[in-house]
Amino acid sequence: MGGKRKPSLSEVDQTRLTVSRAMDPKRKSQFGQFFTPASIARFMAEMFDRGAKGDCRLLDPGAGIGSLSAAFLDRWVSGGFNFQRIELHAFEIDASLLPHLNKTLATYEDRAGLVPLIRNVDFVHAAADSFSGNLFAETLPIYTHAILNPPYKKIRSNSAHRAALRRAGIETVNLYSAFIALSLSLLDDHGQLVAIIPRSFCNGPYYRPFRNFVLERAAIRRIHLFKSRNKAFKDDDVLQENIIIRMERGGHQGPIVISTSTDDSFGDLTLQEYPFERIVFPDDPERFIRVPASFEMDAIESCPAIRYSLPDLNIKVSTGPVVDFRLKEHLCEMPEADTVPLLYSGHFNSKGSEWPKRAIKKPNAIRRNSKTEKWLYPNGFYCVVRRFSSKEEKRRVVANVVDPAKFGDAPLLGFENHLNVFHENKRGLPKPLAFGMAVFLNTTAVDENFRTFNGHTQVNATDLNRIKYPSRDALITLGEWALGQSELTQEIIDKKLEAVTT
Repeated sequence: MGGKRKPSLSEVDQTRLTVSRAMDPKRKSQFGQFFTPASIARFMAEMFDRGAKGDCRLLDPGAGIGSLSAAFLDRWVSGGFNFQRIELHAFEIDASLLPHLNKTLATYEDRAGLVPLIRNVDFVHAAADSFSGNLFAETLPIYTHAILNPPYKKIRSNSAHRAALRRAGIETVNLYSAFIALSLSLLDDHGQLVAIIPRSFCNGPYYRPFRNFVLERAAIRRIHLFKSRNKAFKDDDVLQENIIIRMERGGHQGPIVISTSTDDSFGDLTLQEYPFERIVFPDDPERFIRVPASFEMDAIESCPAIRYSLPDLNIKVSTGPVVDFRLKEHLCEMPEADTVPLLYSGHFNSKGSEWPKRAIKKPNAIRRNSKTEKWLYPNGFYCVVRRFSSKEEKRRVVANVVDPAKFGDAPLLGFENHLNVFHENKRGLPKPLAFGMAVFLNTTAVDENFRTFNGHTQVNATDLNRIKYPSRDALITLGEWALGQSELTQEIIDKKLEAVTT
């Protein structure tokens, strides 16, 4: 290796901290940059199979200062891989990071068999053009391995990135999923990909095309989940829940290893193998990717009495139809003669609902006229769930009952877009059913089940449609019981659910 001292990955990590703290937040947001801590980079490099002897062609898109490449190369240098030669392609669009990336990779320049190449180009355009068949576009090679911490940034529908991805046959809404899809497409058969990415792709309608793209082209081999939301990228104040995933291009899908740790120290690392059918349910058209918290089935999965879909119950759940900024001219701070109640999530709390509410800083009413009528529901009993929970809340699903008695003789109600509404063909539910639905949704069993496929604070109608429910009769029984209680604690409703469904 010669006399040159090779800096350790911890020294690269000090560079990461220095660069990250000095970077203009607006510039970091522009590129969607979150640099990988050394402990996570090392863990990701260790997730790859050892590999056969021969050549490795490694892709590191969005390489940053080179932390992931360095971790991969460190494992190779220490004998953790069998490769005799590594050709590394590190893509980094931010020119300000190139000196740091060059410095990181230069420390391995006396390692025989390493051929590094730094590309200061937009990876999305380079990869998409490579697939397009454009005679003037450079054709990228096929890679055996990909390691990445892709940028996290939404892609506008009319952006150049979106157009480039469509040319490559990829439909997605965020740069991180675009990077995964393109990297996967550039892998050789049985090539391996390890990435740290937000968990948000695991559910929801916007990422359905991306989930289909991945599951049709690769086998998921392992998923690592951080139990703490704010630890993996604590230096960048990232509160998005992240996972590390390993996939094999063209592999036969078998069991998946799920590992967990509280944080990036990996001090309490646990591993458990699950059949694929526990991760992606065979009868789920949305193909949600679930990450179980324990090997035992949760109460929703294991209870034969909780097996009904909302269509089975003749119930629908919809996003609140009133989009306030589109109907701004019809909104009123307080009720007036020609208005009906307008309900926001802020009108609900653990004790029920409060309307009208001056402190909410939102309009309490909407005018009833020909332009608003189609967005309104008849007054009645509804179960509502907030679409956004705060990061500090312990529960993801928080349900309340809309009681028509709170609104006097109001004939109609407006539900703002940040509420999900359970209804029967846009009409209220029977009173016991509305209360039973709210009690069920507020149980620990539902919260635990919901967390297996939802890794962010947003609760969409699509998510609520994927939950299994007790029968309509069981929900009514639960509601009748709830109406007779003077107090409903978490412990009480959890015990009652067990009694009703067994």
